[in-house]
Amino acid sequence: MDDTYRRGPLLLLSGRANRPLASEIGSIIGESPDGATIQQFADGEIFARIDQNARGRDVFIIQSTNAPADTIMELLLLADAARRASAARVTAVIPYFGYGRQDRKDQPRVAIGAKLVANLIVAAGADRVVSIDFHQHQIQGFFDIPVDHLYAAPVFTKYFRDKKLEDLVVVAPDVGSAKMARGFGKRLGASFAIIDKRRPKANMSEVLNVVGDVEGMNCLLVDDMVDTAGTLSNAVVALKERGAKAVYAAATHALLSGPAVERLSNAPLEEMVVTNTIHIPENKRFDNLKILSVGDLLAKAIDHVHSSESVSQLFEMLPDN
Repeated sequence: MDDTYRRGPLLLLSGRANRPLASEIGSIIGESPDGATIQQFADGEIFARIDQNARGRDVFIIQSTNAPADTIMELLLLADAARRASAARVTAVIPYFGYGRQDRKDQPRVAIGAKLVANLIVAAGADRVVSIDFHQHQIQGFFDIPVDHLYAAPVFTKYFRDKKLEDLVVVAPDVGSAKMARGFGKRLGASFAIIDKRRPKANMSEVLNVVGDVEGMNCLLVDDMVDTAGTLSNAVVALKERGAKAVYAAATHALLSGPAVERLSNAPLEEMVVTNTIHIPENKRFDNLKILSVGDLLAKAIDHVHSSESVSQLFEMLPDN
């Protein structure tokens, strides 16, 4: 018997973290993501109910897990509700996987938050995870279920290829993003540079040196996320001080916390390009912010998972070693 038939029809659901992206994915697939009711009691406790029949269906739950932690709780409750409603399979579609920075015990008496959240998602009843640009690739191994790890790189490279920037150098803002930047450089036919920085404490960094030729060049800084934008804004200033002609930046996940908007607005930055894995409210948008959509990427991934077609061959863009 055909595996798709056994699982039954697709059921698309969404938490409240990023309704616009869920609606875009639903429009592409041809299924509404509005099949669940999520409410809060007066004390803040979350209530979730699936409003459609889920028995034997292939359920996909779209929910980024950025702060507040209510987003994680919504995902867990929807997964548990689907499992208890006898869904054939439950796939958690997590455009942005929060707590990904807590992926190791790098100091005494700290939690490994990424592993904890992965355990919770599995315990809630998820059979599969689809996500984009984990903070570290090894997070895939924290899940005891299949993980489809997609990359936003094709979305970014198409955008910057269409801009036809000459004398382009892709710059890694730190050692952690070097592989990602090198992959971008190869696909854009650009040279590569890296910024040597130190981080005295969390959400604070300072540039020590720029390794690579950036004078008179168009520079593209790439990273998986932009949080308070301290690293990014310092990197932009450092590149301009070293003679860069123009500086662009690209980051998959736009957290834009605290002073990020002010820093990026005041930085000598031509354009800040991000994706819509996290919903960006109007009060966090600024003139040189460009938002690209990953809706089509995720819609195709959902369609391929549902029909048991390969996802990795179509969407993975592995960084160069």
